[in-house]
Amino acid sequence: MNQPYTGGCACGAVRYNTPHAPVFQNHCQCLDCQRRSGTGHGSWLTFASSADMALAGEVPHWETAGDSGNTKIHTFCPVCGTSVLLRFTAMPDLVAVPVGSLDDPARFAPQVLTYGVRGLP
Repeated sequence: MNQPYTGGCACGAVRYNTPHAPVFQNHCQCLDCQRRSGTGHGSWLTFASSADMALAGEVPHWETAGDSGNTKIHTFCPVCGTSVLLRFTAMPDLVAVPVGSLDDPARFAPQVLTYGVRGLP
């Protein structure tokens, strides 16, 4: 059996875990990831079942339109502001976590660069 994926926010007020391996791992250069991260990209692990993602702590959210035109739902820690989960209205079963929120970020193995056309020179 695989080790669970665990992580949380910077201050520890929000924690998540899932027993399943990610179905997709990517660096994303969409405009939202650039703005949200303050860098040229976001790095994400996406899991197939948001129902299997256990979450502890209060997680407010905000919504934005992605480059695809679909709504993205960002959740974050209300104490430290760390991004914790990302969901997509067009694919409600999926849930993504930012690599930097993982307890062991070395488990990240990116498979692809998405929205590379939006990348900074």
